[in-house]
Amino acid sequence: MAKRSGGLRFQPSGGEKKPQVPTGKKQRLSIERLANDGRGIAFLDNRTWFVDGALPEEDVEARVLNARSQIVEARTERVLTASDRRRAEPCPHARVCGGCNLQHLSAADQLELKQRSLAEQLSRVASIEPQQWAAPLSGPEFGYRRRARLAVRWDHKARRLDVGFRASASQDIVAIRECLVLVQPLQTLLPALLAVLHALDKPQVIGHLEMFSGTAEAVLVRHTAALGSGDLQRLVDFANEQNAQLWLQGEGPAQPLDPAYRLGYRLPAWDLELAWRPGHFVQVNAPVNEAMVTQALEWLAPEPGERVLDLFCGLGNFSLPLARKGAEVVAVEGIGEMVERARTNAEQNGLQSAHFYQADLSNPLIEAQWAKGGFAAVLLDPPRDGALEIVRQMATLGARRVVYVSCNPATLARDAAELVGQGYQLKQAGVLDMFPQTAHVEAMALFERPA
Repeated sequence: MAKRSGGLRFQPSGGEKKPQVPTGKKQRLSIERLANDGRGIAFLDNRTWFVDGALPEEDVEARVLNARSQIVEARTERVLTASDRRRAEPCPHARVCGGCNLQHLSAADQLELKQRSLAEQLSRVASIEPQQWAAPLSGPEFGYRRRARLAVRWDHKARRLDVGFRASASQDIVAIRECLVLVQPLQTLLPALLAVLHALDKPQVIGHLEMFSGTAEAVLVRHTAALGSGDLQRLVDFANEQNAQLWLQGEGPAQPLDPAYRLGYRLPAWDLELAWRPGHFVQVNAPVNEAMVTQALEWLAPEPGERVLDLFCGLGNFSLPLARKGAEVVAVEGIGEMVERARTNAEQNGLQSAHFYQADLSNPLIEAQWAKGGFAAVLLDPPRDGALEIVRQMATLGARRVVYVSCNPATLARDAAELVGQGYQLKQAGVLDMFPQTAHVEAMALFERPA
């Protein structure tokens, strides 16, 4: 019998080479625990099986998606013995759509999984635990997503247009009729959008679609060839009937059908409105975004006139509230178009204490003119690969407080180890449930360096 250690099995040395597990094979499995990505884990034939849609203490029939030496990836086809923790998925597409992989788990259990994932990464990678765990920041289970990208594919053989989201572990498109995680205005817009697309003379020229909701609702249509006059008119009529903006994108950047169109979102707690365009990064979950900004400002606790550095500032999601609080904000972003938009947002909100700069944040910060003089506090909101080069320079900036907003617990843990090595202490950390019904984990951590 194979031995178990920490939930994983040791493989016997030597012996015959194990036979391949063919893709598509169905296998009965007993699930022992959950992986941090929400898949069930089973052990069979000295292999570890990761099973999408399965829960601990369940027996399932799963279909093999991919197999390599010691690891098999599979998807639940039938639940033979269900866990008490399993719930019926509210969405009819949940078992095939790749957008939501945890609808069979309650909201409380989803949060528990995400908190465990964050804690394990901090412990395993950085050997640290925060002095205090912050309560998770969460919002509605459904109806939270204010932007979404829809895949489009024309099936020449079947003469059929498929519109929807990518299937789980596949490039196939799940043709959706509804999407429960969309905010209500987009749920209302979706059926009319699907209807007009299927009425087009040449739907095969549509590349993909994006839907937005904020200060206005909007649809971006990416087309790979020129739209015919009749199809263009159909799209215009659809937009007018739905009171939605229509944006078109061919070879170049997205362009509004009407130059007067404006897209934006509000941060009511600070009486702010931020403008943006398709292609700019905007947090998809408005309630959690506002709670996240509130917590970040509470943890940074800037005094009026204190210099605060906001790195990867984007449109000014954190910079403008910090300036509204009276801080002198230096905000840095790598994308020039975003920097210009952030400057405009500051001007339109009457803020003179937020100063925006474009810079390659992989270069030494201390050499930049805007970094001279040091900072009381630093806020980081980097992409998934983290900000290791920046945190290696953190002590040179003189900041006593650092708030790190992360969309990847693994790189947060790696960067946390570097900060701790520079004398910072991990005071608080907590989960941001930006994407309910998925295993995606966002987090916030507060580091302080003693005086």
